[in-house]
Amino acid sequence: MIPLLLAAAAAQTGAQVAAPVPCATVLCDADRLQSFFARLAATRGRGEPVRIVQIGDSHTAGDQITGAWRNALQARYGVGGRGMLAPGRPYQGYLTRGVTAAQSGGWSVRGIFGPSYAAASTARLGLSGYALSASAPGAWLSLTADTAAQAFDRFTVCGWAMPGGGAVQLTAGTTSVQWLLDAPVAGPQCRTIDTPAAATSAQVSVLAGPVTLTSWTVERRGRGGVSLSNLGVVGSQFLHLEREDEALVAAELAVARPDLIVIAFGTNEAFKPSFSAADYDAGLRRGLRRVQRLAPGVPILLLGAPDSATAIPSLRNSGSGEASVCPGQARWAPPAALPVVQAIQRQRASEAGVAYWDWAARMGGRCTADGWAQAVPARMRGDRVHFTKPGADVIAALLQGDLDAAAAATSTPTSVPVGRTLR
Repeated sequence: MIPLLLAAAAAQTGAQVAAPVPCATVLCDADRLQSFFARLAATRGRGEPVRIVQIGDSHTAGDQITGAWRNALQARYGVGGRGMLAPGRPYQGYLTRGVTAAQSGGWSVRGIFGPSYAAASTARLGLSGYALSASAPGAWLSLTADTAAQAFDRFTVCGWAMPGGGAVQLTAGTTSVQWLLDAPVAGPQCRTIDTPAAATSAQVSVLAGPVTLTSWTVERRGRGGVSLSNLGVVGSQFLHLEREDEALVAAELAVARPDLIVIAFGTNEAFKPSFSAADYDAGLRRGLRRVQRLAPGVPILLLGAPDSATAIPSLRNSGSGEASVCPGQARWAPPAALPVVQAIQRQRASEAGVAYWDWAARMGGRCTADGWAQAVPARMRGDRVHFTKPGADVIAALLQGDLDAAAAATSTPTSVPVGRTLR
């Protein structure tokens, strides 16, 4: 089936995509995650936390799935901190599970996609996909742990320094320092506060403008555990990461020090009315190379696009006019581009040397989104795209179960199959 999909994509768009290397399991090339598995095995109660950074679209931004995954990992290995987040509250409805973010007025927001994106903006964007800027003294951002378990003793803020830049006061618990963002040459800067005792609140206060902040991070030191950062932008596609400043991303990755990078895009690409397999293929290859260049040696897990469905006829028709249909479902069917996106993801992951998890197969395969939406309790929302909390809990458990099986398999001389399709 996959070779046929790729051949069809090539015929429609000119994309030159070879048939993927066969992979009989849901989690492919798991041996590429061995360093991550080793870090997890050694993390209980000591050393630096194991750091996972997931970059993606609304599935990541909403923190339903990543939140459930974080909770499971931290219950098993310990709490290493909430990780990296966009500073403040870059948009209405912004979710920060485990911590609560707040901000004063006086901030302008820029992002890589959506209402906050402006092609003419001079604001530099980093790993979170957002930048918050303020010019007047008195503007502030705050972050508070929701429970004592999420307390932290390391607080790091990253931003953009420049000639004539302003200054902020960073406070974590009872520790406070001033940070000047005035520099002879414009470029990224990060500042870290280590506190003598665990803190439950942190704040950034503008002393003088202008200042631009792009991320903040909270962690626990020396206790092991796991931190999982969900850096998602609603509606975004993988190619939108090209709007981020590479020097700034590199500086933030040096702060994040990920043991695993998870890339989770594909849904918005598949719903794009003007989808081009050739353009998507080129962008995916370019994006994977970019992440590998900016985070050398860090294992990467590419999540295939989940199954989804649409009732819009134009999205269900391929360029050749062939309609996407599901047996017994008159109204809902996957967008025609979805299987092409998934096939390209699987192939390019194999070629790039990154692990691949077949999210759609774990849901039960093609045409399962409608069933997930009609389940009791519902596992997907009525749009057949986004997941409910029960559905997110299932996905997180399936993903971690496959990672556990892979870790066990790679630590023994005899490999065992990882992951059976959920029916």
